Amino acid sequence: MRLLFIFLYLIKVISGTPTPIVLWHGMGDTCCLVISLGTFKVFLENVIPGVYVNSIRIGNSSIEDMENGYFMNANDQVQMVCKMLAEDPQLKGGFNAIGFSQGSQFLRAVVQRCGDRIPPVKNLISLGGQHQGVYGLPRCGVLLHPTCDYVRQLLNYAAYDHWVQYSLVQATYWHDPLDEETYQHKSIFLSDINNEVYINQTYIDNLNKLEHFVLVKFNNDTIVQPRETEWFGFYEPGQSKKLLTLQESRIYLEDRIGLKKLDKDGKLIFLSAEGDHLRFSDKWFIKNIITPYLNPV
Repeated sequence: MRLLFIFLYLIKVISGTPTPIVLWHGMGDTCCLVISLGTFKVFLENVIPGVYVNSIRIGNSSIEDMENGYFMNANDQVQMVCKMLAEDPQLKGGFNAIGFSQGSQFLRAVVQRCGDRIPPVKNLISLGGQHQGVYGLPRCGVLLHPTCDYVRQLLNYAAYDHWVQYSLVQATYWHDPLDEETYQHKSIFLSDINNEVYINQTYIDNLNKLEHFVLVKFNNDTIVQPRETEWFGFYEPGQSKKLLTLQESRIYLEDRIGLKKLDKDGKLIFLSAEGDHLRFSDKWFIKNIITPYLNPV
């Protein structure tokens, strides 16, 4: 069945040089192993013949890459990737970017902070990204490992302590709706890229250069709490039950990062998949992502 859908897509491809693709994996994952994004990279190369795919690795090995997804300061990672993408000669004409889980908000940070210093990002695809943060880590991602329990305990009790923010990646997008003021002033990453306290106009301008910003929410996600964060939704401040949509939120109503403009211009795309976190079929991905947004023409 997979080969059939690949074939049906290939017969539609018009000759030309495909737009390169950059991937950034999620927590507990790594760039290149066959049990990880290595297989997805091969899938893209098979479906889009001749495409260049850069699967971001933070560190000198896949093991370091996975560890850094927990313990390397998020801002340092973003700065490193900005330099990496600026120096990649195969991206000089522009590229599409696909983020997986936390890799989604990291790639958004790359666009916002470095969009005027790297080749143009055409389409930014967010697969299960936590753009308004998380409040809870059920199952701690896909890993059943002591590290996950350690991460969960730190977030529950000390997410906004200075050393935790700087030493634990997941703390930088921990969003406590019961204490918005502390989150806004002590989150060193998410609060900044969401312009929660100050408006950085460069962030707005760079994000609005995108051709499309595609947000994919997994309707049966058991990993991300709340799953609405994948569409920029989140809890109403002061409690943790009532959820606000993006369009009801301060970040949209005040257009603090440019999402309202993207939406009005038809560039903000909301998609959903019925599976659990990052669970989608080849058929779904070809139809909903590759054909409309990664087409090589």
